[in-house]
Amino acid sequence: MLRWPLPALAAWAACWAAFVLLQRAGLAAAGALAAATLLGAVLAWRAGTRWRRLFVAAGFPLSLVASGAAALPAWAWLLPLALLLALYPRGAWRDAPLFPTPRGALAGLAERVPLRDGACVIDAGCGLGDGLLELRRVYPQARLLGLEWSWPLRLACALRCRFARVRRADMWAADWSGADLVFLFQRPESMARAFDKARRELRAGAWLASLEFAVPGVAAQARLEAVPGKPVWLYRVAAAV
Repeated sequence: MLRWPLPALAAWAACWAAFVLLQRAGLAAAGALAAATLLGAVLAWRAGTRWRRLFVAAGFPLSLVASGAAALPAWAWLLPLALLLALYPRGAWRDAPLFPTPRGALAGLAERVPLRDGACVIDAGCGLGDGLLELRRVYPQARLLGLEWSWPLRLACALRCRFARVRRADMWAADWSGADLVFLFQRPESMARAFDKARRELRAGAWLASLEFAVPGVAAQARLEAVPGKPVWLYRVAAAV
C-alpha cells in the first residue's frame, strides 16, 4: 500500500498516460477525456475515505483544464458528469454511495450463521464486488447473487466475480424470497426499509447481515467485528408477514 498522497499521484499519472496514448492511437480528444476520466473514477474507488475518492477522481479533469493541454468543445466537459450519472444513476441516489467491503470484514460469519451447501446468498447493492469476494471466502459452497443498479458497476463486478451471478437490478424491487442470507452495506437511513423488506420477503429462519449499520430499534441476534470499526449486525427473520 502506498502512503498518501502517492495513490493520488499514481492515479493522475495513469489518467494522463491514458489520455495521451488514446489520442496518439487516433481517438478524438473528447473520447480520450471520457476514457481517462472513467479510469480516474475507477482508481478513486480504492482511495479510502470519501474525500480522497473525490480528490482522486477530480484530479485529472481539473488538471487538464488548468494545463490547457487539450482544445475540447464545450459539450465535452459534460462527459464526466454523464459518466458519473452512469456509475451512480439517479434511481440509486437514496442508497449508499460506493464503499467497498473491507477484506476480512466477514470473518467468523459462517461460524455464527452456518448455511447448507448450495444456499442462496444475496449481496444487495454489490458495487464492484468486494462484498461478494468476502462472502465467497466465508461461504465457498454457497450460490452467490449480486444485485447492482449501475450498469458499469454491474459489468465490472461480473467480470471481477465470475464465481457469482451478478444482475442489474434495483435491490429494493428485486425478490429476496429465495435467499438464505441477504448481505448489504447501506446507510443508516436505509436500514429500517431493508429490515421491513427482509421481514416481508425472506422465509422464516433466513438472515439479514448488515455491515456497519444496525437496524434502529431492533435487537440483533449477533454482532461480529473482525475489522475494527466495521461491525456486522445479524438479524434472523422470525416469521414471514
